Amino acid sequence: MTAIRVLLADDHAVLRTGLAMLLNAQPDLEVVGEAGDGDEAAALAREIEPDVVIMDLTMGRHSGLEAIAAIRQAQPAVHVLVLSMHTDISYVRTALAAGATGYVAKSVADAELLIAVRAVAKGRTFVDLAVTDGALREEAMGLLTGQGDEPSAPLHRLSRREREVLLRVAQGFTNAQVAEELGLSVKSVETYRARLLRETRLAHPR
Repeated sequence: MTAIRVLLADDHAVLRTGLAMLLNAQPDLEVVGEAGDGDEAAALAREIEPDVVIMDLTMGRHSGLEAIAAIRQAQPAVHVLVLSMHTDISYVRTALAAGATGYVAKSVADAELLIAVRAVAKGRTFVDLAVTDGALREEAMGLLTGQGDEPSAPLHRLSRREREVLLRVAQGFTNAQVAEELGLSVKSVETYRARLLRETRLAHPR
């Protein structure tokens, strides 16, 4: 198996060290470079051509947003996952508009970050639903489904696990792929999807 090559871009060296330890402990992930600001990240991405760049938004000389745009323009095959302390919907929208493939909060659980890295490496859009309150959860789903600000489902009635399944259904995952990503049985996913069919118009069984 070829490991997913990851470039870390954050102005806090301690955080980069912790992320590197987490990622390098996975057999399918490898940290191949680190950058302390957006300018360095864009230059290093051109040099080492990673699969995924984990990018903070607020850094020094060259902001993360500028770096995202520069990387995506020069290297369309490189996917950028934003890892930020900011959870306001405006940051999510701006990052995705700049070319980011995913967005997670720095407070996200380690397992969720690993899921996000693997998802964006495959070109899937990943927005962590745990980063915000209920309103942003609806906005995030709207971003993924192209429905803008209109609530796409009564998400407040769904459990966290149902929202996790719903997100992946909206991204086009099959039952088997959802089961693999979330550590569930295929039968459990089928049960969740049947329940979601009664709650939302986004679920499309395969």
